[in-house]
Amino acid sequence: MLALAAHTHLFWLTSRAAGTAALLLSSASVGVGLMMGGRLVQRRGPDMRVTHEALSLATMVALVVHAVVLLGDSYLHPSVADIALPFASSFQRLWMTAGIFAGWAMIILGLSYYARTRIGMQRWRRLHRLTAVAWLLGIAHALGQGTDAGQAWFLAAAGLAVLPAFALLVIRHAGLRPRRAERKTLVVPA
Repeated sequence: MLALAAHTHLFWLTSRAAGTAALLLSSASVGVGLMMGGRLVQRRGPDMRVTHEALSLATMVALVVHAVVLLGDSYLHPSVADIALPFASSFQRLWMTAGIFAGWAMIILGLSYYARTRIGMQRWRRLHRLTAVAWLLGIAHALGQGTDAGQAWFLAAAGLAVLPAFALLVIRHAGLRPRRAERKTLVVPA
C-alpha cells in the first residue's frame, strides 16, 4: 500500500523537492552574485565566481526537473504547453505563469553568462541584473502556489536562504553598499 501511494505521488513529490531546491539554490546564487557585484567580498578573498556559476547551473537543473517531472503527475495531467508556456495552464494561472516566467528567465539569464563576450560585457551586466526580478517572481510562485508554502519547515528554510539575499538586494538598490576606500594622500610638510 505504501509503495503504491509513493508511486502515485512520486512525480509530485519529486517536483516539490526540485522546486524547493531551485528556490534555495537560486537564493544562494543571487546572494553570492550580489556580494560579488556589491564588492562585499574582498578581492584578496576566495574567488566566488566558481561558486556562483555552480549554484546557477544547479538552479537551472532543479528548475528543469521541477517542471518536467510534472508531466508524469497523475493529478494535474499537464501538457508540455502547460509547463512551458505562460498562461497556458488553467491550474492557478497567475502563480503558474509567474513560475514559468521566472523559470525561463532564470535559465536564459543564467546561460547568457556563456554568451557575454558576444553580447558585450556592459550589455550583459545590465541584462544580468534582471536575474533579481526573475528570482523575486520565483519566490512569489513558491509562496503563492507551492504546496509547502504554509509549512513551518518550508518557511524556515526559505527564510534562511531568501532573507539574506533579499537584504543584499535592498542594500544594493538603496545605495547602502560600501564604497571603495578613497586613497589618502600623505602630505609631508616641506
